[in-house]
Amino acid sequence: MHTLFARLSAALLVIVILMGVVFFVAERVNSQLYYEELTQRLNAPIAMYVTSQRDLMPGGVPDLDSLRELASHAMVINPTAEIYLLDTEGEILGHGLPPDTVLLDRVDLDPLKALIDESATMPIRGDDPRSGSTRKVFSAFEVRSDDQLQGYLYVILGGQTYEALSRDIGSSYVGKMSLYIAVAVVLAAAIVGLLVFSLLTRRLKLLSGEVRRVTDSDFEESPAVELARVDADEIDQLASSFVAMSSKIQEQLAQLKENDDLRRELVSNISHDLRTPLSAMQGYLETLLIKGDSLSDEDRQHYLKVARRHTVRLGSLIGDLFELSKLESASVTPQLETFSVPELVQDVAQEFQLQAEKKDITLSLKLETSSAFTVGDIGLIQRVLENLVRNAIRFTPVGGEITLSIAERPQSVAVAVADTGKGIPDNEISHIFERYYRSENSSDGRSGSSGLGLAIVKKILDLHDSRITVVSQVNAGTRFEFELPRHSQAA
Repeated sequence: MHTLFARLSAALLVIVILMGVVFFVAERVNSQLYYEELTQRLNAPIAMYVTSQRDLMPGGVPDLDSLRELASHAMVINPTAEIYLLDTEGEILGHGLPPDTVLLDRVDLDPLKALIDESATMPIRGDDPRSGSTRKVFSAFEVRSDDQLQGYLYVILGGQTYEALSRDIGSSYVGKMSLYIAVAVVLAAAIVGLLVFSLLTRRLKLLSGEVRRVTDSDFEESPAVELARVDADEIDQLASSFVAMSSKIQEQLAQLKENDDLRRELVSNISHDLRTPLSAMQGYLETLLIKGDSLSDEDRQHYLKVARRHTVRLGSLIGDLFELSKLESASVTPQLETFSVPELVQDVAQEFQLQAEKKDITLSLKLETSSAFTVGDIGLIQRVLENLVRNAIRFTPVGGEITLSIAERPQSVAVAVADTGKGIPDNEISHIFERYYRSENSSDGRSGSSGLGLAIVKKILDLHDSRITVVSQVNAGTRFEFELPRHSQAA
């Protein structure tokens, strides 16, 4: 009873049995009503016939001998008829039956009058004097003498003789066959219903098995389900939903696995980069402690500067990690304001001018406009420019050139940072915005890069619905460009 087919089958059997019982009872009741109406219509003239043969109440006195003789003749014609003579109040004056078999002294006259007046629909039932509580169809007619109503002739149709015959027939071959036929019909209906339910639930059973197979494989296997293209019913829709859900779960599991691999790689890389400056600082500080008195002032200053440089690098790495984690967790909301793009670019250029001069790198501006405004988070956009310029200085050799440019477009302001550095191979361009990715042309730990700068750039521009493009040539240089909406469109 744990399967849908078993429950449907049980419900069907109960319904079929109940319907069989209801129809059987209804058929018996209808047959009884049909028989009673037919019997009453066919035998309605009996009472009139009997009263026309003799004057049963001459002068108002019951002629019981004539009544018994006529009752005997009537029972020859119809053995189920039982005749009673009633007065005008319904009291039984006489009959042709054994005295101890009649239980009532009077009968209700309303059904008799309704039959005689034809004011009710047949079958009309009246009191049965021999049973006391049972009501049966009858025939009735007025008994008159000298045109005076003296009483009624009351004929019960279907007396005790009929009841005995009915019981005998009910237990006979015909009665048993009727019961057998009813049972056979119920069983046939149940079998047909079970076959239909089996066909209807077959697809559900197959789909359930497929769901179990896919889930047992931890969604590594794809569902082998044929989807209906037209005339899809609820089961087809369920199968389609399962296929779509399974595909979505597989994608999510693959994404989770990829994220887990990235997390492991990130933890491994961060651990390495954290360990490098920490180990260097530890080494130089231990040297200072052990050989402090024997070191010259120049060596001591050198060791301290190296330790400080590693401290700065460690702080930069931790800061980049903290900033990227906030960007990826969507906890950063841009504080939008209107600002001048050329002024921001000039400020960033001045910020890195001294650092570029130390590497003998020319840092120049190429501004097509001096009044281009946009709406955005000026702090975040400044962070983008700083990361791009810092990245350009890091990978541009001595004597190279870095150019910050602004160009006006019909609906936007294009900002670009170009250098004459090492360039990026074509097969790496699609990966450079991944966190902790370093190009093969980078100098690894010696560059001081955390490997997160470009990932932060992309996240910030995503928050501004801006897309960054990269054009690069190995040993010739790289150009990063992004666009910001003009103030009129952004507002």
